[in-house]
Parts: sequence; structure tokens; C-alpha cells
Amino acid sequence: MVRILTVTHFFESHGGGIERVAGHLCRQFAAMGHETAWAASNGDAPPDTGQVEAIGLRCFNIIERLSGLPMPIPTPAALRALVGAVRQSDAVIIHDALYLTSIAAMIAARTAGRPVILVQHIAAIPFASKLLRWTMKAANQLVTRPMLRSADRVIYISATTRAAFGDTATKAAALTIFNGVDGMIFRPSPLSRNPVRTELAIPLDRPLMLFVGRFVEKKGLKVLAALARARPDLHFALAGQGPVQPKGWNLPNVTVVSGRSGQSLAELYAAADLLILPSVGEGYPLVMQEAMACGLPIVCGSESALADPGAAAWLKGVPVILSEPDDTATRFSAAIDAPAMTAAQRQAMADYAARTYSWPGMAQQLVGALAVSGDRR
Repeated sequence: MVRILTVTHFFESHGGGIERVAGHLCRQFAAMGHETAWAASNGDAPPDTGQVEAIGLRCFNIIERLSGLPMPIPTPAALRALVGAVRQSDAVIIHDALYLTSIAAMIAARTAGRPVILVQHIAAIPFASKLLRWTMKAANQLVTRPMLRSADRVIYISATTRAAFGDTATKAAALTIFNGVDGMIFRPSPLSRNPVRTELAIPLDRPLMLFVGRFVEKKGLKVLAALARARPDLHFALAGQGPVQPKGWNLPNVTVVSGRSGQSLAELYAAADLLILPSVGEGYPLVMQEAMACGLPIVCGSESALADPGAAAWLKGVPVILSEPDDTATRFSAAIDAPAMTAAQRQAMADYAARTYSWPGMAQQLVGALAVSGDRR
């Protein structure tokens, strides 16, 4: 057994998909008997478990407060702590390349001679701002691609992310490994949807459109606002948190939900008629995989719909242009009104998710890749 250090920008309590993936994997590594540590910004609560050693890094989070971009800036003390954590570990797993903590961990691991797996979640984000789009493109060229070349093993969590960086040479053959889903929690439910809707004061006589994710620009919050204004016949439940405040839209057909995870989130999926995800620049949003496992139909961005070719037949992909929220909302509205999935199709989708997405399976593949990387060194 080895000591595995996981490095992310935030801990799981921050609410982002990358952090949630890292949390699941850390618990799996610990369950497999590995000594497990997790280093991330101390701006959020560390994992509440004795199985995983939390290494809180003191960071400034001014960038996210100003722009919505989750980009913590580590202090000198944080960098020293991170270097020490790398040196005390046998191997390092870094989630996504562009974060400053990721870059520091890669440099520290290369200096200390520790094998590194880089799990790349996202590619380019087509922000509404031309400046941000250009900055993202430059950052991927100057940072992400060199990080991919430096890692001992690269893992892509979706076909779309792999396609974006597939021309980048890596030390060993890159792998595509999909995120897992807890099949004991996220599965089709025979229970009535009415209690959850009643609890949240959601009308029982209108279709319920569900969004789950961070309230930030790239998730398409402006598109959701435009869609909710255009479709008063639908009700929208937005589950998450972030700098964008949907309550400020003052729309009677929008309900904001917070504090949902695990079983309570699965109950929300079961209460909905459709998952709506007008996000961009994501590899494979974890909420899509969870919704699939629950048998909930999905309308998402075109790119997200192609993340897993094996699942594409069940997903409705819609072109998303963040700078054109009204036009994008019109396309989503048409997709919502398209013929609904049959019960058989929903069950087939859920069965596929149960067969394909597994946290123990993902963790085992990562540990296997880590062993190969260590042998190569």
C-alpha cells in the first residue's frame, strides 16, 4: 500500500464537480487500504472523515468573488505546505491542470521525483467575454499542454476532453476513465415525486425542470433565466450555490434549492421531469451521470452530450452560446417540447449508467495507472 496525495483547488464542500469527484476517489483509496491525503484551499470545510488526511492550504479567493472563476491563489505558507505534502507521499494525483495549486504540485512532484497522474476534467470554456475566451485559450496552450506532457500518466474523464487535447504527446498512453456514480443512491425510484415537490412548495401540476450545479457563468445561468422567463408553463428548480443569485431574478416559476447531496439529491432527481444543463467547457458533468442513473431525461449542451459516446443516444444536445442567452434558451425550449423518452428508454439509460459508472472501478483504474507510472520511473 502507498501514500497517495490528491491535489484540487477546493475541498468537496465548495460544491464543484471536480471537488466532488476527488472526494469520492479519496474515500475509495482509503477503503482500498491506501494512506490517503487531500490538499486543497482551506476556504471551505475539509472532508469530515478520519479516513482522509485533509491538508488545508491558505489561499486567497478574490478571483472567484470578482469573476466567478474558482481560482484560489496560494500563499507562500500554502506552497511550503504543499511541497512538504508532496515529499511525504509516494504518488500524487492532480485534478485539472490550470489551477495554481495544480501547477505547484506538479513542480514539487517533478523536483521530488514522485510519480504524477493528471486527471483532466475540462478543455476550453467558451466564455461570453472575448477576453476570457482568449485568456483560456492561451492558458491551455502555455500551461495545460505542458502539464499533460509532464505527467507520468494522463487521465481524461470524457471523450470531449480527450478530443480537445488528443494531439498533445504524453509520456504514456492516455486513458479515458469516466467518473463514477454511487449506484446504491442514484437509481430509478418507485416513490412518488409529490412529497419532495410539496416540501419545496413546487406546483404539482407543472413539469419540473431541474438544474444542479454551481451558480456561475459557464453553467449557463443567463440561459436558464431567459428560459424561465419564456416558459411560465414550466417550473424550474435550481440546486446549488455560487456568486450568481437566481433569487434576484424574481421569477415565480423558479425555486432555489440548497444543501442537497447524496440521498436528498437523488430524491430531487426523482421529483423532476427533466435535467436542464446549458453549461459549456465541461468534460462530463457528474450531475448528468447521476441523472442518467436515476432514469431522468436530460437536455444539455451539444458538447456535454458527446462526452460518453455510449450514452449519446439518450442525451439531447443543444448548441450553447453564452453570449446569446435568449437564442440559446429558444433552442432549449424546443428540445424540452420534443417527444419525451419512453419508460423503456429511461430504464435502458439507467441500466447503462449502472454498468458503466463506478467509483470503485474508477479508483482501481487510477491505482493501476499509478503502479504502471511508478514502474516506468
